[in-house]
Amino acid sequence: MGGVSVNYASIRECDIANGDGVRVTLFVSGCTHHCKGCFNPEQWRFDAGEQFTAAVEDRILALLEPSYIAGLSILGGEPMEPENQRVLVPFLRRFRERFGDSRTVWVYTGCVLETELRAESHWRTELTDEFLSMIDVLVDGPFIEELKDISLRFRGSANQRIIELKNNKQQ
Repeated sequence: MGGVSVNYASIRECDIANGDGVRVTLFVSGCTHHCKGCFNPEQWRFDAGEQFTAAVEDRILALLEPSYIAGLSILGGEPMEPENQRVLVPFLRRFRERFGDSRTVWVYTGCVLETELRAESHWRTELTDEFLSMIDVLVDGPFIEELKDISLRFRGSANQRIIELKNNKQQ
């Protein structure tokens, strides 16, 4: 795993709430956004949960095998924390080698694509562009409790966007 240690909080094997279709969902640990009203504040700590190991990667890849699985969703915590990127990018390389474009990747981030991931910021690393290139759908923007809207599909607050990175479309 390249010497970088990252934890994950949980894995959902059959999730229909975090992207289109039936998905395998990985919740990584660690988040410095600390959004008011966050639905996962226990995952703010980087040491929450279990260590994300090669064996965990293998388990997730096996869970993605059935043809009814549409893809992988990655939430947090914050997948775009620099230390999380350094572990998730090599994992997504393995994912793409195995599944190509037959499974989609959805990533949920409190970061804003244009100002924090594509521009110089704390969040931008040497791997951010590669990470973004392997994502089909990015749900971006911090959760804002005052904009919470339970009628929104796949989002928690009205400021958050669903961006189809592969198709360059935004909802």
